[in-house]
Amino acid sequence: MAEKARIFAVIGLGNFGSTVAKELTRFGNQVIGVDVDEARVTAHADDISQALIVDARDEKALKEAGLGECDIALIALGSDLEASILSAINLKLVGVETIWAKARTKTHHRILSRLGVDRIVHPEVEVGQHVAQVLHNPLIRDYISLGNSYYVVNFRIPESLEGKSLEDLAHKTDFDLRCVGVMRGTEFIAQDGEPCTFERDDLLLLLGKRNDLRRFAASL
Repeated sequence: MAEKARIFAVIGLGNFGSTVAKELTRFGNQVIGVDVDEARVTAHADDISQALIVDARDEKALKEAGLGECDIALIALGSDLEASILSAINLKLVGVETIWAKARTKTHHRILSRLGVDRIVHPEVEVGQHVAQVLHNPLIRDYISLGNSYYVVNFRIPESLEGKSLEDLAHKTDFDLRCVGVMRGTEFIAQDGEPCTFERDDLLLLLGKRNDLRRFAASL
């Protein structure tokens, strides 16, 4: 059975909002992007399903624009606290089931949380932390947070491990980590319990808690 198509609304078409709106559209979703700035709306009119000049502080305007039919809305108005708060209230009033919102400060976050926003993101902070972590350890190529302090980290195999086997790594016994994959180029070649001899620049995908992953990285 085909998955039911969802309709997304993006409130605010600045750099963050327009990027999300265009990516959602590229994935094949129907996206309604709204902004009070005519130039922004015009700039993205050809990139998303609908781009409308709408003031999200106005409940009636949101309803007339059809946002009550949306399944999920993202409020990308982090710099305008009043507009962000009123948008969250109005989106709930018009019947949007799930609301995400961008926040810039802890106070902004707390207010949105009290209003019942389902998920609050801090893109600048999150991207900054991500970049700092990767810069700090050159063997870390990337990582994904799974919640509850668990991460999957993509390590580049250094020269010191070249020729050693996955079983030699002692990631399970010494660091309580699980290998979920070893990649060589674009090919998946092994995981825990399978034979594998490392070559330089292989990629090692490890699952575990932050502190254990840090200790492992420091040991390389």
